[in-house]
Parts: sequence; C-alpha cells; structure tokens
Amino acid sequence: MADEKMEMGEVGASLMSSESKPPPVRPPNTFERLFQPCLGELVGTTFFVFIGCVSVIENVESTGRLQPALVHGLAVAVMVACMAEISGAHFNPPFTLAIYLCGGMELNMVAPYLASQLVGGVLGAAMAKAMTSRENFAKAHGAAFALLQPDSEIGGAVFGEVAMTCLVTMVVLLGAVNAKTRSPMVPFMVGCTVIINILAGGDVSGTCLNPARAFGPAIVSNYWGYHWVYWVGPITGGLIAAALVRLLLGDRKIRLILK
Repeated sequence: MADEKMEMGEVGASLMSSESKPPPVRPPNTFERLFQPCLGELVGTTFFVFIGCVSVIENVESTGRLQPALVHGLAVAVMVACMAEISGAHFNPPFTLAIYLCGGMELNMVAPYLASQLVGGVLGAAMAKAMTSRENFAKAHGAAFALLQPDSEIGGAVFGEVAMTCLVTMVVLLGAVNAKTRSPMVPFMVGCTVIINILAGGDVSGTCLNPARAFGPAIVSNYWGYHWVYWVGPITGGLIAAALVRLLLGDRKIRLILK
C-alpha cells in the first residue's frame, strides 16, 4: 500500500508539473519581425501628425499654446502605450537614429522606419486637410511651422529645437532602452515632456522636435519657409542625446567608456 501511494503521488506530481509548464513561446514570423513594426510606425505617425495638425489648424486663440501642447503630448502618450510592443513606438526620425545608436534596434530596420515615419507624416497632414475648413487650413498653413520669419532669431530657434529634442530623446532612451532606468511609465513621461517643451518653447521655434511632423504639413500645404530648421535642430538634438547616454549616462551594457 505504501508503494502504491508513493507511485500515485509521483504520478500526481508529474501531472501537476506538466500542467504548470507554460507553453513554448513561438518566435516571431517574418511579418511580425519586419513588416508589422513598419506598419506600426506608419499608422502611429499618421495619427499623431493628424491629431497634432488638427489641433493647430483649429486652435482657438484664447487657449494659446495650451491646446496644441496637450493634444500633442496626450497623442504621443496614447500611441506609445498602444504601439510600444509592435514597433517600439518611435514615430520620430531622431528617436529612431538615437535608439539605433544606443543598441535598441538593428541597422536593417532604420531606413524602413524612417520611410514609414515620413510617409505617415504626409498621410496625417492630408487627413487634417480633409477634415478642416479651407479658411482655417490656409490661415494656419496646414499646421506647417510658419512661425519663423526673416526677422526672427533663427539661431535661437535652432538651439531651441536642439535642446528640446535632446531632452525628449533622453527621456525615451533612459525610459525605454537603458536597462538600469527602464520604466513602464515611459509613455506618460514622453507625453509630459512634449507638453512642457511646447509650453516652454512654442513661441521661439514652434517646438517641432520631429522632422516627420514638419515634413507632412510642408508637403501638403507647400510651405517651406525655414523648413531646414526642423530637420537640423531635432536630428542634432537626438544625436547629442544618444552621445550622452552612450558615453556617460547609460548602464554598463550601453556605455562605451568608464565601465
């Protein structure tokens, strides 16, 4: 009887252990590995630019910068939370470049991501044009960045884009890529950083921070005044953020020196 009880116990234990084993994880297929992330970037950038452009075109003067600041920041937070597990939720060329430089993605995905983001910017701006009135669209230049004029402080605008993009890119890298500081709060953190940047620097440069956000409206409205500022500034800021994390702020896996 004792032997039978031991055998029964062993059988029960083996059944319980087999039932408690999790099913094997299926590796991602080609679609999930290559095409789905690019689609996520395309869709996410499209809706981010769409919502952002509409908030500028239909902005009520009494709200000032508060309306576009909240809309852009909340849109980023929502889309990052939804798309992070699909594509990483970059939606911004400087983010993609910085994440690659910090070891967060493979080189063969950089160009497809950048293309997806730029196409998404154009689609989002086109959707905003289809939704808004002709009068408001023309008045706002389709939400292209028309703030800078010949008598503007161009140097200050470029520096603002560099500094503010560096800040938000550091939040992305430290919150999502760097293992030591990685946080599940990164969608909220990035959204809040976008909001405070727009509130702080909106009257200086327009606070673009994202060439895809500038490129789409420029294409749709054919407005190219000082467009280069919104490429040079954000890309430089993203590269500086990547250098800071790669050289000084990153953990031992990311940091290149002083390990």
